[in-house]
Amino acid sequence: MKARHKRFLLIAVALGLLAAATALVLNAFRDNLVFFHTPSEVAEGKAPQGRPFRVGGMVLPGSLERDADGLTVRFIISDTAQIVPVVYRGALPDLFKETKGAVAQGSLGADGVFVATEVLAKHDENYMPPEAQDAIDRAHNTAKTLQ
Repeated sequence: MKARHKRFLLIAVALGLLAAATALVLNAFRDNLVFFHTPSEVAEGKAPQGRPFRVGGMVLPGSLERDADGLTVRFIISDTAQIVPVVYRGALPDLFKETKGAVAQGSLGADGVFVATEVLAKHDENYMPPEAQDAIDRAHNTAKTLQ
């Protein structure tokens, strides 16, 4: 085999390995990517079915219920226009309370109940991520328009 053919073979093998590594990295990235959706987007069917995502908003007053086992919690998250019932099994963050902001990560069940695997509480009264604030503002403006 000529030196030129060996170089061509080496370059082809290197490109093949690079393509395989890139495919593996992109596949792993896609599997771990979790998007944020508002309750309005969930109600409109824009949230993924059968894939984990995050839903956030305010915990409605009077919606927090604890099951007898002490670990299962049910509550409702709202963006002032729509609501999403959430069920979570585990310890809630210390700052989690009704009328405060929360983000739940999990997936939507066939019955429309969001089954959370993780719940995060808003840590500061004055801060909200710009994407979440924008989504809540849009939902609130849409609700005013429909009235």
